[in-house]
Amino acid sequence: MRSEHVDQAVLKKRYRSSLYEDRIRELIKEGTILISTEGAICGQANGLAVHSIGDYTFGRPSRITARTAIGRHGIVNVEREIKLSGKIHSKGVLIIAGYLNGRYAQKKPLALTASITFEQSYDEIEGDSASSTELYTLLSSLSGLPLKQNLAVTGSVNQWGEIQPVGGVTHKIEGFFKACKVKGLSGDQGVIIPSSNVKHLMLEEEVIEAVKAGLFHIFAVSTIDEGIELLTGVKAGSMLPDGGYEPDSVHDRVDRKLAEYACSLHPYEERKIENGEK
Repeated sequence: MRSEHVDQAVLKKRYRSSLYEDRIRELIKEGTILISTEGAICGQANGLAVHSIGDYTFGRPSRITARTAIGRHGIVNVEREIKLSGKIHSKGVLIIAGYLNGRYAQKKPLALTASITFEQSYDEIEGDSASSTELYTLLSSLSGLPLKQNLAVTGSVNQWGEIQPVGGVTHKIEGFFKACKVKGLSGDQGVIIPSSNVKHLMLEEEVIEAVKAGLFHIFAVSTIDEGIELLTGVKAGSMLPDGGYEPDSVHDRVDRKLAEYACSLHPYEERKIENGEK
């Protein structure tokens, strides 16, 4: 048996098992499943998930969005509210809250209400591999900086903003590549993965050739700062001695927005008390 025989057997096995995957790609192509692979949008990013049907596993992109406002409810995990969030996914959202508190709420209260959700998702969400993507959408919504839709993201995050490895990275990359292919490869599309996952990659030859030709890109990051710079094109920003951040950086914009929220909420609550409102 030669290598081409093995390749042929793998392709035939994939063809027999990939009906559901093919149907999802058709829905993405026709716009029934909303996935953007170009442009930039505030508070929206492409997450990457893995699906298994029997012994067949494949990756697909999912749209993740965040909306932010003044309030005291913190981060509302929409999936958890409707009991479609697994324990590990819920833990990931709480870790995001820890990151926000640690970075932005040392000298002011976190007067924030935010909602995060997987759009067009009707099954249980489990795992923390989308936690970095969810955090990017929050930072985008707060800063007003749009996120590049030609990039998809996977990776979990800890409370210090470090990106941690996740499972199924190869399938996730291939899933977004196929989605970009049906919508049209532009040459600037790609994925952002944890640096610690690079050693796990075993990509299909088609993806490897696309990367070599500069038609698709794989970026490896170790921190949220590295990822947000790729997604926005704006410097993340280092903390200054006074506790602020470099002017007009991502963190500076987020910090100033949260300061506005805190300043606006306090007088509003005082007026409510004066008026006898609950």
